[in-house]
Amino acid sequence: MAAKVAIQKFSFPFACAVRLSQQDETVCIQTKVSPILTEPGPVAVIGALGRDENQKSPKPPLNGLQTLGMVTQVLVCSEASQTAVFSRRGGFDKLTVESEDQRPATKRQLSSESAARTITVVKKSAVRTEVEEQRPLKPKTHPGTRGGSRVAAEGKRRRRKDLFTNFEVFQRVDSHVIRAGAELKDKCVYNVKTIVQSITQGARNELERLRAIWVWLCNNIEYDVSGYLGQSERLSSPEEVIAAGRGVCCGYSNLCIEMCREAGIDCQEVPGHSKGIGYRQGQSLKNVKSDHLWNAVLLGGQWFLLDACWGAGRVDMEHESFVKRFDDFYFLTEPEEFIDSHFPDEERWQLLDGPVSLEEFERKVFKTSAFFNMGLKLIQPHQSHIVTDNGEANVSLAFSRPATFTYEITQHQDLLHSGSSEQKDSCNSSHGLLTVSHRNMNLQLLPPAIGTYDVKVFARPESATTCLTWVCSFTVECPTPRAMEVIPENPFLSWGLQPAAETLGVAGSSQGSEVGEVKEGAFELVLKTSRPLMVLCELVHPGLDVAVAKRCLATQIQPDVLTCNVLCPVLGFYRLSVFVRDYEKTEVKFQNAANFLLHCKGKVIGPDELFPPNLGSACGPGTRTLEAGLSKFSHTTALVSTQQGKCNITFHNQRDLELHTTLSRDKDKSPTAVIPLSRHLFCTYTDSKVTVSISLPDAGLFKLGLYAKTSGPAGDFNPMCDFVLRNSCDQPGPPFPCVYSAWRKGCVLFEPRVGLLEPLSWVRFRMRVPGAHRVSVLGETRTELKMNKSRVWEGEVFTGNGQQQLKLAASEESGDMTVLMTFDVKQSEREE
Repeated sequence: MAAKVAIQKFSFPFACAVRLSQQDETVCIQTKVSPILTEPGPVAVIGALGRDENQKSPKPPLNGLQTLGMVTQVLVCSEASQTAVFSRRGGFDKLTVESEDQRPATKRQLSSESAARTITVVKKSAVRTEVEEQRPLKPKTHPGTRGGSRVAAEGKRRRRKDLFTNFEVFQRVDSHVIRAGAELKDKCVYNVKTIVQSITQGARNELERLRAIWVWLCNNIEYDVSGYLGQSERLSSPEEVIAAGRGVCCGYSNLCIEMCREAGIDCQEVPGHSKGIGYRQGQSLKNVKSDHLWNAVLLGGQWFLLDACWGAGRVDMEHESFVKRFDDFYFLTEPEEFIDSHFPDEERWQLLDGPVSLEEFERKVFKTSAFFNMGLKLIQPHQSHIVTDNGEANVSLAFSRPATFTYEITQHQDLLHSGSSEQKDSCNSSHGLLTVSHRNMNLQLLPPAIGTYDVKVFARPESATTCLTWVCSFTVECPTPRAMEVIPENPFLSWGLQPAAETLGVAGSSQGSEVGEVKEGAFELVLKTSRPLMVLCELVHPGLDVAVAKRCLATQIQPDVLTCNVLCPVLGFYRLSVFVRDYEKTEVKFQNAANFLLHCKGKVIGPDELFPPNLGSACGPGTRTLEAGLSKFSHTTALVSTQQGKCNITFHNQRDLELHTTLSRDKDKSPTAVIPLSRHLFCTYTDSKVTVSISLPDAGLFKLGLYAKTSGPAGDFNPMCDFVLRNSCDQPGPPFPCVYSAWRKGCVLFEPRVGLLEPLSWVRFRMRVPGAHRVSVLGETRTELKMNKSRVWEGEVFTGNGQQQLKLAASEESGDMTVLMTFDVKQSEREE
């Protein structure tokens, strides 16, 4: 009866000299009376649970050696001889991680340690001897032989996510292991059994015991770089590795096996090739001795892979040092991901339904743990070595969560793991075009010369502020480079809209991430915005001076659109970078929202065709003019072209602001003129409508500045917007009259509209002057104008010989005459 109770109570894995096999769902138990025991007493387990006898497996050979799938008997000493068959639950059910508050009180009391307790016997020496004799009969379970477990029955491989949802479930275990490991180190405890008992204390199941062992290995053993380089003796035995706190891969794997044995976990050593330190990209591994060891563990009747050596950190070959960096990825890694960097000597340890050949492994693209942790997927290429086509090679990745990318292209080095695994927020290479769309990253590589190059791709989650991390690598062979101009450096990682552009308020762009072709030396970029923004643009060309580059840009800021007009004075590639901030948040810094690569390969803009200097950031009507109450502009863009040398720009001044206009151009290009540029502007105010008339003196580009007083009579004039006037007419436009402040709102000049009159001629004057009681033209003689029925003052005026200006003056009732404007008269030929 005692035997029956003991069997029912402890029908799960034991940690005694012999433990229950975790593969079997149905277990055969054979009992017989021990000649040693004369009285009913405790039960002793002296065998190991084996396969279901219904399975067709060979029986163990006479010499005691155990083969895969052998039937093993469990002999139980009892009071009477009897045979009992019972079923036990699948080991996988015991692996799920439960929280303490969800487990029944009775289960919490029955810890995995008590479950693994050895059942004592009356004569221990006799039992121990019999156990040692039976030990060689224990089978070594191999991948694919899962016994009668539920996993095998279902025919579906369990994934890591089936064991646990995320690594946070191990927070309690990990914290205990790190704390216990530090205490054991301080006490100089190097005994494997003691360490395992300490770190697995409180572990509730086999999975948590394994996790405790793996975390201890990663946090307490450093990779022995000096041993690997042959500068010191390599340590491999568990005792040496623990005492020194360092070891190479075999040190990690051997110690893992010993610790798992103490914890009652079936663990195997897996030798093979890895793409770790010492791996040379493109090398053939055929007939080359494998260089790495890792482990496989049996959980719930199924094998899983892990590598504590890679989980502990990485080796910096540049500085011949170990960089401690805990990496969860190599704990129970999925076989489909593990095979990208680990190739076992025995095919069965790939744990894949479709095994990979050594040649396929050599061709596989190397992917770091960060590649998988970020959920990246490789679109192209599907092999690590790329040969350029017409001097170009392409790499494409897909991602499910927003990410930031950059890359590094260098001359080929033999070792894959050379250089830093991190990259700062910049990319100084000009030999590629990296573009990021909504769910894809595309890298167009353009090697500058014949040769072989190493390419590393770096990435990080968009929301992260840390350095970008190495995610995958390629080698690029360039037999024939493409003849092309130098591409400007892009310190902002990628081309096109930045991944964070939408959060900055940029909703879309007229230009994608591809190269923008510049036609006729000019390019227009339009960005859609989700809210009012301020914008600054930067244009960079390897052969372009910064001061000249500023005269190649004119930006227009509207509430829902940002427009940047670009001029290209030289051939080649340009980088156009766009920076934005919220319109009203003046204290916020501008942030990079987009970078576009432009290519000018046809006509270029001449030096005299550049935009006028000192253009404001707001050209053309936009957010600022709307806020000031200026609306209904006749010209809605920043650029105004005229083929006649003259034009009118009209708009409405709804708030009756005091306005001021200026006209300017490049001083170096401006011819010496007696009449100033201000005489080529004439403003007319009627009701709320404003008309700015322009008559340009010659061909070229001019800046029209519009200013307004928006803070009361004592305030300063603030810039509203600038217009770029492009005149293609070679004939000089005449100046307007010189206007004085008395020419105010409501005054309209009909005739003459020019301010330079012919001498010795009669000129008809017509104008409207509201409130005037008297209007006269003063020259060599005085001419009084008369008001007609339309309240327009008019009359014929003789210009004279040019000795005097003509002054238009007006007065209110019983007031003094005030000069409104003056007209110049050309000198007659006789005087000349």
